[in-house]
Amino acid sequence: MTRFVHFRTLLLAALFVSGCSDRPDAGGRDAAAAFDLEATRAVITKLNTQFGEAHLAGDIAAIDAMFAPDARSYPPGAPAAIGLEAIHALTVDFLKAGVTEFREETASFYGNAAYVVDEGSYLLTYGGSITERGKYVNVWKQVNGKWRIQSNIWNADTPDSTSK
Repeated sequence: MTRFVHFRTLLLAALFVSGCSDRPDAGGRDAAAAFDLEATRAVITKLNTQFGEAHLAGDIAAIDAMFAPDARSYPPGAPAAIGLEAIHALTVDFLKAGVTEFREETASFYGNAAYVVDEGSYLLTYGGSITERGKYVNVWKQVNGKWRIQSNIWNADTPDSTSK
């Protein structure tokens, strides 16, 4: 719990500091004024759908491509996966459970032109009959003009998953 509190505090501090810049972008416009949070939310919603579909299809390459090169993933009950190689291994292991349903629903969305935070709940069914409901936080980062997952963490609402 303490690690989560520290992570969230650091994340919010980083977002605050990066959002406080008053430097104009190369075109002389204020970057904050040019950033459209609602348009970005629509893009991230579409990416979340693709993320879920890739899990259902077992498309590891598509999942890998959604992460930033220096991404970090914080799965429940396991060490952090740092970097694409570690996240790839985590994904391969995760998909062995046989994911049959996976969707995320955004509850809170905020950020700036460099980073956005998507907080919400998820529903995951795997192993034939195990359904897990939980919450997640995804931090998305602009990488070469595309949004990529920089950091994600999730956990179940209950310690044990329940059968359908």
